[in-house]
Amino acid sequence: MKEALPVARPVDHGFAKLMPDVDRERAWLLTVDGAPQSYVDLDDPTHLEFEYARRLGHVLDVVAEPGRALDVLHLGGGALTLPRYVAVTRPGSRQDVVEADRGLLALVAEHLPLPATARVALHAADARTWVENAPADSADVIVADVFGGSRVPAHLTSAAYVREAARVLRGSGVYLANLPDAAPFGFLRSQLATLATVFEELVLIAEPGVLRGRRFGNAVLVAGHRAVDVAALTRRTAADAFPARVEHDAGLREFIGGARAVRDEEAVPSPEPPDGAFGIG
Repeated sequence: MKEALPVARPVDHGFAKLMPDVDRERAWLLTVDGAPQSYVDLDDPTHLEFEYARRLGHVLDVVAEPGRALDVLHLGGGALTLPRYVAVTRPGSRQDVVEADRGLLALVAEHLPLPATARVALHAADARTWVENAPADSADVIVADVFGGSRVPAHLTSAAYVREAARVLRGSGVYLANLPDAAPFGFLRSQLATLATVFEELVLIAEPGVLRGRRFGNAVLVAGHRAVDVAALTRRTAADAFPARVEHDAGLREFIGGARAVRDEEAVPSPEPPDGAFGIG
């Protein structure tokens, strides 16, 4: 078999590299400007390498009965790790992926093509603009995993944006977000307060060391008008190779404390990761 070789080229918003994994035959790591963006195993799309992706996968597993097809809107594309996961675990799902970097979409489509059976439509567009123009009640799940470099863009952190996302979701829909932060969690707490202006049910999933303030890391937020199966989610995250803690109800209210919702005019990007937090390659 021909040896897989790295691919590197400029894309719209940086310099992208696709690097083969020496331990998995058809697995690839995508980085942009040295920051890991996605990991994909073409032979096993259910393999989620990154901790945050595994946690998003756990939520996607419990938001509806196993195998039920869903309408999913992905904000942020990367190498399409989660769209591939949903296509396999929930066959027949209709998925839209919105990615601002047209060059990155082209790179992934060329070297890591989606299976012909996957019902995934790719759109080169700004995430907020897309959400503001999307039909109401058109998605069961929105997955927000948008990064400009290593930071979540400011215009995707405000209450006005959250209201638009809620409008696009169906009544039983669920909003998921991958957000980075570190103690004292000013950004994460403000994002939870912002989501609480629209959604009644909130869940936070994070590695215990991050929550204890020991390191910078990703947290997954879950928001909706109905509660997800927190017990099932807790079991899955606790049994994972990278165990995580699930916070909700009183514990989450205590974590949010006096944080205020974010208005458009005061929105800021997520914090800059410390040197070496995520960068490789």
